[in-house]
Amino acid sequence: MLSRELLACSRMPGRPILRGMSERDAVDAIAEQWNTVRPGLDVTPMGVFGRIYRIARAMGEAQERAYAPYGLSRGEFDVIATLRRSGEPYTLSPRQLSATLMLTTGGMTGRLDKLEKAGLLGRAPDPHDRRALQVSLTERGFEVVEEAVAAGLDVQRKALEALSGEEAEQLTGLLRKLLAAV
Repeated sequence: MLSRELLACSRMPGRPILRGMSERDAVDAIAEQWNTVRPGLDVTPMGVFGRIYRIARAMGEAQERAYAPYGLSRGEFDVIATLRRSGEPYTLSPRQLSATLMLTTGGMTGRLDKLEKAGLLGRAPDPHDRRALQVSLTERGFEVVEEAVAAGLDVQRKALEALSGEEAEQLTGLLRKLLAAV
């Protein structure tokens, strides 16, 4: 799946439509421009991170489209998915959710309000601390997240069809190593 920008660049005069790793892409064109104006500049990082950024952006848009039929944005999906994968009883505090999703409590409140209004989660006082709240996935929320996670994974699986199973495993390992370094 190509982003519109990448596809447009791949259709520039004299450039074949991208089909495989031997084909040039928009990131190659950018690196070539830098090599022309700054010979000797090592643009290797640009090739790696430019592609990671473009893949993330394209996949983020695809995920948004996958979650839309369920009335969810990616951010809202993240909230109910976090509750679902926390295990029974699918309950966390707003602070735990914020920490897991790297959101401020203010940013979390808006998402919780919308999801509660949609009937996908509920908020109740924490039985162990009257000053705190607990956020729980509702039965409807459980059903929605089960379907939405499958739809999102299907989008990701289709994108990975460009790689063999061995290549996907190798890429996973390399990205894990890179992530640990940054």
